[in-house]
Amino acid sequence: MEKLLHYLALPWLLEGIYLTLEATAIGLAGGMVVGLALALMQLSRFTWLAACARGYAVIFRGTPLLLQMVFFYNALPYIGIRLSGLMAAGFALAFNEATFIAEMFRGGVVSVDRGQVLAGQALGMAPGTLMRRVIAPQALRAMIPAFGNEAVSTLKNSSLASFIAVQELTLRSTQLVSASFDFFSVFVASGVMYLVLTGAIGAIQLMLEARFDLDRHGMRGWTRWLPWVKAKTALAPAPVSAPTAVVRSASPAAAIDKATRAGKLAGAPVAVRVSGLTKIYDGHAVLSDLNLSIASGEVVALLGPSGSGKSTLLRCISHLEGWDGGRIHVGGKRLGYKSGGQLMSPGDLARERADVGVGMVFQQFNLFAHLTARENIAGPLRWVHGRSAEDADGRALELLARVGLSHRVDSLPRQLSGGQQQRVAIARALAPRPSVLLLDEPTSALDPALVNEVLDVIRTLAQEDGLTMMISTHQLHFAAEVADRVVFLSSGRILESGPAEVVLKNPGHPETARFLNVMAAQA
Repeated sequence: MEKLLHYLALPWLLEGIYLTLEATAIGLAGGMVVGLALALMQLSRFTWLAACARGYAVIFRGTPLLLQMVFFYNALPYIGIRLSGLMAAGFALAFNEATFIAEMFRGGVVSVDRGQVLAGQALGMAPGTLMRRVIAPQALRAMIPAFGNEAVSTLKNSSLASFIAVQELTLRSTQLVSASFDFFSVFVASGVMYLVLTGAIGAIQLMLEARFDLDRHGMRGWTRWLPWVKAKTALAPAPVSAPTAVVRSASPAAAIDKATRAGKLAGAPVAVRVSGLTKIYDGHAVLSDLNLSIASGEVVALLGPSGSGKSTLLRCISHLEGWDGGRIHVGGKRLGYKSGGQLMSPGDLARERADVGVGMVFQQFNLFAHLTARENIAGPLRWVHGRSAEDADGRALELLARVGLSHRVDSLPRQLSGGQQQRVAIARALAPRPSVLLLDEPTSALDPALVNEVLDVIRTLAQEDGLTMMISTHQLHFAAEVADRVVFLSSGRILESGPAEVVLKNPGHPETARFLNVMAAQA
């Protein structure tokens, strides 16, 4: 034991620890930089970049790290590049670890739910903003355990630097054994030192996981700069003694007067115009030469069997989908094209989505999982529309109160019921005050007991806000009550369109009648 303690305190070995940590730090820092570049190349739209990144991975993942160290130390001088043993070892570690770190980055990015990406695009987030505010925070949190494991692996792999004469811990231990012949004490001391170092990495990993645990309260200090930490403002939700109920229509007098509305809509300008829209998937026409005009303030219910093209139509109008033929105008502006007729870039499309005033509510809610209800609404207002933190926070609290969620403003999506999540999603779509609101089967993912609370919110919007709304739904009673017009789609074509009470009570097309009969029987 006395010899072991002597070697543990021996400056010769302690200096070896310092060199080991230097090589590890160079390897990890360089690996993260190169790995990030490789991950971005693999995620790029350009296939040649992805091919180059994969070729790099084949080379560095398929050859031993020891040979790579020898190459950096002994081969590079032939082309005029001379590196010290420490730098050669660090560079070899960096380029080797980059292949594995790139896969961590890429895996973290693709693990983020695609629905959240679509929601960010619908809110007008540019690709860079979407990556920084939605994808990266969730990906990085998920990658912390893998990074901890890779840091330990890099530390242990740094021992191979002894083969190019770097005086790190392993080489010094070997030299010490050669001089003292005390194999057991020296190598046990060396092993203890490695255990302390790897244990420290494990402790840092656990601290980071705890710090970034969204279910823990009071995230303070240097974590304030992180994208998922909510902005601090002076505003706070009004205290409530019990959950606020969603406001329902008070009486029949508050119901929509269809005759009065029909008169107003007759002279209203066109809010959405779809002309000859065609969308083809794998040789199959999902939308076929579809024509549709929606008046400003009109509420249109889209009906039709699954696969009829309802969701695709809504996604085209919000420009989350491209199309193969036809035109879409919102507020008189042609979507997807610059004034000169050129196709828009992804950045231009993001700005168009933010400016044109189309809100989108999805079937699966698509809330940002790392943000609270308040931040799901306030964040996009700050990042996309440039609103101040105080102004955005006030708007979020106002809308959450309106949808009956004043008591859940700081709850994460996973802490909310399905109905509450959908109400937050509706509030988020309303936050920038869109002129057109698209709702894609807003109750299809809900338990039957939660459907009414969402329909009540939509009913209130239709009756009080004067929004232009297109709702894909199978709720026939709700469509009859709220919609001004019903549009029935089948196989990507509009088979019937007319006043809601006429189409639903006396359909003119036999396929519409069959669909309504089936839906009525299932109700």
